[in-house]
Amino acid sequence: MAGDTTMRSVRSVPITRLAGETRETRDDQVVVEEPLDIRIAGDTLAITMRTPGHDRELVLGFLWAEGIIRDRGDVSSITHCGRTGFEERENTIEVTLAPGVKTPLDGVDAPLFARRGTITTSACGVCGRRSIDDLLVSFKPVADGPPVRRAVIAAAVRGLRERQPIFALTGGCHAASLLTASGAHVATFEDVGRHNAVDKVVGSRIGKGALPLGDHILVVSGRSSFEIVQKAVAAGIPLVASVSAPSSLAVDLALRANVTLVGFARDDGMTVYSGAARLS
Repeated sequence: MAGDTTMRSVRSVPITRLAGETRETRDDQVVVEEPLDIRIAGDTLAITMRTPGHDRELVLGFLWAEGIIRDRGDVSSITHCGRTGFEERENTIEVTLAPGVKTPLDGVDAPLFARRGTITTSACGVCGRRSIDDLLVSFKPVADGPPVRRAVIAAAVRGLRERQPIFALTGGCHAASLLTASGAHVATFEDVGRHNAVDKVVGSRIGKGALPLGDHILVVSGRSSFEIVQKAVAAGIPLVASVSAPSSLAVDLALRANVTLVGFARDDGMTVYSGAARLS
């Protein structure tokens, strides 16, 4: 992540630090969280709370995970179309789809979608999913992909912290990294919401026409939720690893979708919840 993007993603605030009998007043850095209004043809599809920066990638990844686009050519343009009065940030983004591409706002009878002109918090991803069955209607289980050495996962988790400049400044940001199955780093993005970080990673590959990602692995900070695994399935990623625990629905989806789900990947140990046969 470029330095100018990092600095736009943090803000200085006055704090009082208390430790024992001492009291210190100084400035500190916090991660920026602002709404992004995602619009298609002028209508709001969703408002997500995110860390500004790499909004185009976030939107591409979001549209892909929602099943709205299936190819980069489905999007004619993505442009910021307004600024807020607060620090002159661009918080509205307009998507123009290619002719013939349908959306949930068109009233198409697609059970996977629901119009969501309300705020999605940075802690929650694609809300309103009715069932794993609904998801698998649009996204098939991922292909087996190549085997992955445990050492690759351990190294990827260790390397995640080194690629988190916003976290280093604030201690309040998640990250997602994409690597090849052999361990070569492809992309890392940070965001106040881990699902947004994943959307940015996937969106960056959509922009290069690089999907599906069947020979890649995804590493995320924090826990693995249903939304994280869902986004991996949509991108064809066969392995998801996190430094913390998965949720029960994340495990259920991973089992159904042929995803290797690894939790508590720290040091040389890890817990495998599904797809252990991929690991060597």
